[in-house]
Amino acid sequence: MGFFERYLTLWVGLGMGAGVLLGLVAPGLFAAVAAFEFAHVNLVVAVFIWVMIFPMMIQIDFAAVKGAGRRPRGLLLTLVVNWLIKPFTMAALAVLFFEHLFAPWVDPQSAREYIAGMILLGVAPCTAMVFVWSQLVRGDPAYTLVQVSVNDIVMVFAFAPIAAFLLGVADVSVPWQTLALSVLLYVVLPLLAGVLTRWLWLRSGPARLAAGVAALKPWSVIGLVATVVLLFGLQAGTLVAQPGIIALIAVPLVIQSYGIFFIAALGARWLKLPHEIAAPACLIGTSNFFELAVAVAISLFGLRSGAALATVVGVLVEVPVMLSLVAIANRARPRAVAVSP
Repeated sequence: MGFFERYLTLWVGLGMGAGVLLGLVAPGLFAAVAAFEFAHVNLVVAVFIWVMIFPMMIQIDFAAVKGAGRRPRGLLLTLVVNWLIKPFTMAALAVLFFEHLFAPWVDPQSAREYIAGMILLGVAPCTAMVFVWSQLVRGDPAYTLVQVSVNDIVMVFAFAPIAAFLLGVADVSVPWQTLALSVLLYVVLPLLAGVLTRWLWLRSGPARLAAGVAALKPWSVIGLVATVVLLFGLQAGTLVAQPGIIALIAVPLVIQSYGIFFIAALGARWLKLPHEIAAPACLIGTSNFFELAVAVAISLFGLRSGAALATVVGVLVEVPVMLSLVAIANRARPRAVAVSP
């Protein structure tokens, strides 16, 4: 593990602090960045995420991707956790906390909006960031690509009906442009660029590929920290103005993240999956496709709604929680069962 990866928690912590400070000092700058978007996808964030995952795409060997279909258990775990468990546990936790445990401190209308935002997060499993977490736990990059790709396909068909059912509304307006553009920017284009770069480097021999991958690895961390700075800068005012409600929203979100991780880990153990497939499968369901969740919350409930705020809090708590889960997954590595899934 390189210098940047070894101290990733420190860099992320510094990025959070720098983002809040810069957001308070130069709010106009971040407002201008926030306006630079298309179909609710912020293009600056897209560039940073692209920088983050491109080095991982180069490492994908498509010969291994072809063989993923012969190992279906990892895909089965991903699909069951993401679509049959996670949305419903998130809805249950949201209702438990905001209709019962936190009821004395939150008015009913706001509580309903917070619940809606958390439900939208629960129905939007992660895409691009999974490649970061997979690299940190030394997951199989080819199999992770297959897991993410299958998950994206299911999301196109399952997001709207599950969200509509859990929100109790007849018609959920899904910004399909956001969904399609996000998949294009965060998966398809970096993948194509990675395949082309890998092919060009391999023409000069495996040593050239290894040297190129090593040179690009720090950029994954740089892209992640830059994304954190931008996200925290964009929400600096909210963080300072409403620390209490943000803490309340964070409680069920954190419980959900750890709960889903350990549910998936138990499933992986039961299925006897090897670490390089089990760990990314656990992390896909734990993190969220925050761009889609935020966009849908804004389109349904408004920019300043409690639902939009809840989805943003999901973004804020995700990185530190995911880093802790990466550490847990790596500690469990010696106990992984090295058999074919």
